[in-house]
Amino acid sequence: MSDHGIEIVPRLAYIAANDQPETPRIMRRPAKFLAALAAFAIVAGPMLAEARPGGGGSSGSRGSRTYSAPAPTQTAPGGAQRFDRTATQPGSPATAAPRPGALPGAAPQRGFFGSFGGALLAGGLIGGLLGYGLFGGGAGFGAFLGMLLQIALIGVVVMLVMRFFRRRQQPAVAGGPQPHAFQGQPGAKQFGAAGGLKGAAPAAPPVTLTPADYQAFERTLVEMNAAWSKRDLAALRAVATPEMVSYFAQDLQDLDARGWRNETRDVRLEQGDLSEAWHEDGEDYATVAMRFSLLDATFDTATNKVVEGSTTERQTATELWTFVRKAPGGRWMLSAIQQTQMA
Repeated sequence: MSDHGIEIVPRLAYIAANDQPETPRIMRRPAKFLAALAAFAIVAGPMLAEARPGGGGSSGSRGSRTYSAPAPTQTAPGGAQRFDRTATQPGSPATAAPRPGALPGAAPQRGFFGSFGGALLAGGLIGGLLGYGLFGGGAGFGAFLGMLLQIALIGVVVMLVMRFFRRRQQPAVAGGPQPHAFQGQPGAKQFGAAGGLKGAAPAAPPVTLTPADYQAFERTLVEMNAAWSKRDLAALRAVATPEMVSYFAQDLQDLDARGWRNETRDVRLEQGDLSEAWHEDGEDYATVAMRFSLLDATFDTATNKVVEGSTTERQTATELWTFVRKAPGGRWMLSAIQQTQMA
């Protein structure tokens, strides 16, 4: 009996001593697998982002109305999204040209250490609360990578759903472009602040727009896309404000970092109308809603293969563009692009 007791105690001690190290060993292979999947999801995620000019986001400034919602229109009944990137401080009267590489008052750039870094910190904190420490060793790290994978997959699904509904909102394009696609503007008309709109800016002096102005907006749409496809910053400076050019340059650098290039071809304005036009500080502003179609393709620069979009299937987009000019008689320059809200 005592012999059996002597034998059992060391065996129990051996099992207790060797039970814990087995868990990291078991988790090591799933952790590597989850790490590979998480890395793939993080790398593949940006492929779902719009690569055309403006990046499918809202960037730029609208003078004193930067933080006011543009009036809804027939083309964009849901109005516009708030700016993701802007150099205008809340309450500032004008759009100041940003310093190279530093945009005062700009919203934080969306990047690896912005979204992913936040998820990384959150995962570490959650692991700490659950008793694993910041990364919790082998088992905790595998669970943490599994959580990261879920976050990445959820993000991809949300982006796909948003893109699906956004495209369903766009009507099918039929026929070629109209000679004057802006609606309801047969001649000169007075436009001011949109009265009664929630969040609308105070009334400003009205601006008279003519058919020539709408033709200039349409021409800028085409010229800006052509300059973007050629990666011609000088040509972009001829049609856009320094702030917008700085965003275009950053987006082109982001594409370069991924080994991609984006080209937009055969841009056609299908429909457009005026949201609001006003005058402030010696400058005229006009925000117009534009629905346009185009061929939009992103290529791998090494293989020249299409990684997103198509060179044969047209896509449609609806955006609100704001233009500014030195009054009177100056050239209209693109100062903001905003994505539309769902009506």
